Amino acid sequence: MNRLDRTLSLLLLLRGGRVVSATELAARFEVSVRTVYRDIEILSGLGVPVAADMGRAGGFRLREGYFLPPVTLGAEEAVSLLLGLILMKRLRVMPFPKEADFAERKLLAALPPETRGTMERAFRFIGFERVPADLFHPEPDDPLARARGETDAAEAEIVGRFLRAILSRSRVKLRYRSPYRDEEPAREVEPRGILWDRDRWYLVGDVEVREGEPRMWRSDRIIEISAAPSMRPTEYRFDIEGLLDRKWLKKAMDRWREGSSARIAMAPQQAERLRRDWYYGNAVFEDLPDGRVAMTYGESWPEIAAALVRWLGPGAELLEPRQWRSIVAAGLREMLTAHEG
Repeated sequence: MNRLDRTLSLLLLLRGGRVVSATELAARFEVSVRTVYRDIEILSGLGVPVAADMGRAGGFRLREGYFLPPVTLGAEEAVSLLLGLILMKRLRVMPFPKEADFAERKLLAALPPETRGTMERAFRFIGFERVPADLFHPEPDDPLARARGETDAAEAEIVGRFLRAILSRSRVKLRYRSPYRDEEPAREVEPRGILWDRDRWYLVGDVEVREGEPRMWRSDRIIEISAAPSMRPTEYRFDIEGLLDRKWLKKAMDRWREGSSARIAMAPQQAERLRRDWYYGNAVFEDLPDGRVAMTYGESWPEIAAALVRWLGPGAELLEPRQWRSIVAAGLREMLTAHEG
């Protein structure tokens, strides 16, 4: 953050009305206390009435009555952007968290006093639910994962770097690790876009592996990302619309089904229910001669397939792989024993 942006952000922070110490300001803007005092001097030199309160609980504040000219932004425009920021804060990982906080203060400064007071209380009456856990697709434990707070902060930095590379049209070099396969070697990527789905960020880039089809990486599984010294990205038209409505998932599931698939027969009503599911809706459904419907999808874990059959209940049958049927039968026998007792 340059001095001009920092000084404006400092002014917006003081506009909140409370006394803020030099130490707190230094920590917030990641500068020294000496730099904070210089910024305060700049504001004072511009005619901003900054008051300094002495003592242990002292710090800086703006004198009452100071008016900060707003940016040219209509009230409805500012409210719409603030609603977007409220939604972003409910995400597990928010890119540019500090910048978003400063943007919120700038937007509030653009509102008339009565509207600004309402929007400052918006976090108390506008709510967005977090995405619930997915019980049918549990993720394997990652022994190399960091603590939750540390992981979220690191992921926010990764997504931020990828976004900066998109905006500057520059390549990045990244290392990726998935719990389903060995760690991949570092590779250069041409960033194309980012996609948020079910509380996860996916980075979209071109590595020329599949012609005409970008690849996606889950941001929380990226070990390292850095600027690449190679040439600028090539020009080609990319539109994230081609991946929305989980088109990206359908392409991935088509490939998974070719490598490892499961086939379950079920009643038409059960199939209709799964067709509305975010995940199983991308499977292949076919009508069987006996009136049932067969669903074929990519699956590597027999326990998950068995759990799905038990959840579907009477009318469901695991057809393939045949060797998994014994796992389903064993689980059903345990349930039968428990319910007959």
